[in-house]
Parts: sequence; C-alpha cells; structure tokens
Amino acid sequence: MTRMLSRYLRPYWLQVTILVLFQVAQALLNLYLPNLQADIINNGVAAGDQGKIYQIGWEMIGISALQIVASVAAVLISARIAMRLGYEVRRDFFNSVETFSLTEMEEFSAGSLVTRVTNDVQQVSQTTYQTLLIILQAPVMFIGGLIMALQQDGPLTWSLAVILPVILIIALGLMSRMGPLFTKMQDKLDSLNRIVREQISGVRVIRAFTREKTEVKRFDVANSSMYKVLVSVGRLMSMMIPLIFFMINMSNIAIMWFGGKRIDSGGMQIGSLQAFIQYLMIILMGIMMAAMMSVMLPRASVSSKRILKVIDTETDIKAPANPYWPDAPKGVIEFRDVSFSYPGAEEPVLSHISFTAEPGKTTAFIGSTGSGKSSLLRLGMRMFDVTEGEVLVDGHSVRDYDPDRLATLFGPVPQKAVLFSGTIRTNLRYGKQDATEEEMWEALRVAQADDFVREIPEGLDAPVAEGGTNFSGGQKQRLCMARAIVRNPRIYTFDDSFSALDMATDRKLRAALKPATTESTVLLVAQRAASIRDAEQILVLDGGKIVGRGTHDELMETCDTYKEIVDSQGGQGPDVEDLSIDEEGGR
Repeated sequence: MTRMLSRYLRPYWLQVTILVLFQVAQALLNLYLPNLQADIINNGVAAGDQGKIYQIGWEMIGISALQIVASVAAVLISARIAMRLGYEVRRDFFNSVETFSLTEMEEFSAGSLVTRVTNDVQQVSQTTYQTLLIILQAPVMFIGGLIMALQQDGPLTWSLAVILPVILIIALGLMSRMGPLFTKMQDKLDSLNRIVREQISGVRVIRAFTREKTEVKRFDVANSSMYKVLVSVGRLMSMMIPLIFFMINMSNIAIMWFGGKRIDSGGMQIGSLQAFIQYLMIILMGIMMAAMMSVMLPRASVSSKRILKVIDTETDIKAPANPYWPDAPKGVIEFRDVSFSYPGAEEPVLSHISFTAEPGKTTAFIGSTGSGKSSLLRLGMRMFDVTEGEVLVDGHSVRDYDPDRLATLFGPVPQKAVLFSGTIRTNLRYGKQDATEEEMWEALRVAQADDFVREIPEGLDAPVAEGGTNFSGGQKQRLCMARAIVRNPRIYTFDDSFSALDMATDRKLRAALKPATTESTVLLVAQRAASIRDAEQILVLDGGKIVGRGTHDELMETCDTYKEIVDSQGGQGPDVEDLSIDEEGGR
C-alpha cells in the first residue's frame, strides 16, 4: 500500500500539503475547545461571571466555525485525491493488460483481472480516502490530547499509562489476524468471480446438457468458502469495536472516580476534570481512528499488491531501441527453421518449420487438431516469440519491428469470432478508424455480409450486443472478416475462419476474396480441405512438423496425410469438385 501511495500521490504533493495543513488546523482547534470549556466552568460558571461566560462562549463558537471550514475543505480535497488515484490506477491497469502478450494473459485469469480492476481498486481508493482523513488526524489528536491532558492535571494523566497500552494491544492483536484472512478473501473472490463468469457465458451449454444442479453445487462450494472467510473477518471486526468501547467506558469511569477524589482534596477543579475527560475522549478517538485503519489497511494492502503485480508485469514482447520499418511494406512473411514451445510445456508445439508466403498468393495450413496451425499465425503476428529459428516480415526479423506497428500489417480473423458491443459501424472501424461508408459496404460485400446487413433497418448502425450474441455464428464470422478486409492489410490471417460458414457461402466468399487480396499475403488455417483447395501453397502439419507441401493436386499424389484428410471429407467426388472456382468467381 505504501508503494502504491508513494507512486500515485507524488504528483499531488501540493494538494496533500494543503490537506495536511487543514487537518492539523482542525485537530488543533478541536484540542483547544476543551481548554475553553474548563475556563468557562472554572472562571465563568463557578465565579458567576456572566461576561466571562459570553466572552468564552463566542470564542468557542468562532473556533467551532473555523473547525467546520477546515473539516469540509479536508473532506473535499481527500475525496478528490482518492478518486483521482482510483482513476489513474484503473487507467494504468488497463493499459498494462492491453500490452500483455499471450504469455502474460495466461498468467492471470480473466476473472482475476476483473476482480482486481474493480473490487481491488475500489478498496484502495476508499482506504486512501480514509487514510488522508484519519491517519493525519490521529497522531495530532493522540499526542496533542496527551499534552493538553497533562496540562490540566499531571497526576491524573498517569492513569492513561495503563489504559492506552491495553487498547493498543487489543487493536494490534486483531489486526495481525486479519491480514491473512483478507488475502484469502480476495483469492476466494477471484474464484467466485471466475465461476459466475463461466456460468453466465456458458448458460446455453449448461441448459443443453441439463447440468444446472451440478453448476449450482459448484457455485455453492465457492460461495460457502467465501462465506466462511467473511464470517471469520466479521467476527474479528465485531469484537474490535465493542472491546474498544468497553475500554473507553471503563476509562471514563476510572477517570471520574480518581478525578472526584482529587476535587474533594482540593487538588483539581471541576472544569479541569471535565476538560480532562474531553481530552481522554480525543485521545481514545485517535486510537479508534487508528483501529479503524488497522481493519482497512490489511485488505487494502492485499489489494494494492494484486494490482501492482499486474501493472508492474512487463511483457515479453518489447520493441527494440531502434525499430525497423520498411518504406513500402510488401507483406512477405518467412519462417526459418522455427521451433516453438509454450511456457511450461514439455514438448514443442512446432518443430523446424520453414516456408515463405508471398503477396498475391494464399498459403494454407491443414492438419489434425493440436498440430500447431494456429500457433503459426500467432508467431507470425508476434503474439509469442519463437523458441528457436526466426520469423521475418519483408526480410527483417519480427523482433526488429515495433510490435504495435507490426500489428498494423496484419488483418486477423480469429478462430472464435469476437465482436464488441456497439454497432456494426463501430466494429468495422476497429479495422480502420477513418473508414468511409463506401469502404465498409465494400468490405461487407467481399465478406458476404452485405445482404443480411442491408436487411436490418438500421444498416451499419445496427446494434451489436455484447459478444455479438444477436447474430448467428456465421454472421459474426463474416463481420469479423469484413473488419479485417476494411483495413486492407499487407497480410491476412484466417484462423479456421470458414468453419462457421456453409459450403455455398464459403465458395462465394473465397471467390470475392481472391481479387481483393491480389496485393496481400494470405495465411489461411482450415479444417476443411475444400476451403484451401485453390491455395497456391498448402502446408500439411502433423505433430508440429511439416509432412507435406505443395498444391492440392500435388499433395494428393505425394502426401498420404493430406489424402486421408480429403478422403475423410468426401474425397475427390462431385461435392468437392463443385467447390472449384475460376478467377471471375464462378463455379
């Protein structure tokens, strides 16, 4: 927590300084009031001096007014600083996550990231607000109260030497037990968040397989675990406040008892005893504030560590000191003896892969599930760095490029169609921010999506629900393709993007795509042999290795693995031949 506050409060040192002045002024004014109260009793009420009573009374009213002004100013400044800190932490958190490569994304689950950027940031922000209001006041009230109490009656002040250590021991003991519980509580909250997220996103699957009872039990386990930790925390917190109030009340009784004895003996005045009791309350109020912070700080400390772990995580994919950028990017991509293993994996997913993909040609990848097809595309876009070998774009290693600028060369169409809430227009402009309406309609035409978009009354302004759930799987996939096409990239990467399309749409889309990509390199991963039949270069993968290379006709003669795939999907019969297309896009 200290590290986070020192990092984010440094730019606001002037506001914090002003806040300290207001807080100190407020505390000092509060400390001065009991002294005036003693004076008005001893020298006004006891002496029957009405003028003295009015004089001191007006002084007390004026001091109270100044105290209110200082308090309101302190609250406003504290709230502004705390809310600004929350804003900046969320901003830095999000910016950090946006720079993560897939390696870092696998380290933090989506549910954990959501919890950290919402619940954890809220804890830190609230604690910062309370800290600025309380921590600065507590020491002044505690130390100032002791000094002022000593001035009222020295012998009676020694009673505090017994009261205060007992209260401090209780608070510190409870705080030491709360720290580990708060750590466990945030972990349980991560787990609960993850389960709820999975169940909401997968509700259709759950209902389809009638697994509602199983998921309810799974949620109950996580919920019960969270409940038990919260009960433990609640018990400790419920013990702290009553114990401290009990000690305060007992202290009050003891002070009145011994103070009464001193008044009887003539060693103390009634007004001084009243002021001493007020100072005792101020001292104990300072301890109460510290006790409240002792409850909040452990949880905020845990939250700040979780937040900073994400913010301080540096991505493995970094830009070089002097990044390369070609004058006229062409989009030639080359793999030179590339091998790759995922972090922690025992076996490489790709071994000694070499090929070159050129503009105006389609390089397709086919193979069994887990053969490394999608990994090839990720390495090309430098979502991961290769373990061995080298990936080059236009003759230069992808490590020589700025990763953000390198990404502008690619038009990715992911395996899982991803749309964002908004409209069709806003989703298409993810590909190109300044895309014109004509460019968007042309991209939709090539992607075979213009027909169903035109049927929607709103057209390009048609709403897109979260995750694109108001569109079918094929429609979402075509919109994702249009988003890539509108960018007009040097390199297209289609990661099994045709699987959600029917055969007729697949055929039309490939026919329309051919003239639209004459100056671009096309990397195409597919499960259906029909989708890659016209590719100029087909690479057959098996176990992370290239076992076949060539055109469709060549592979049918030379590669048994490819022939098996084609035969399993209908062979060379009329159904497959029917998918052949000419340059004009006909059959």
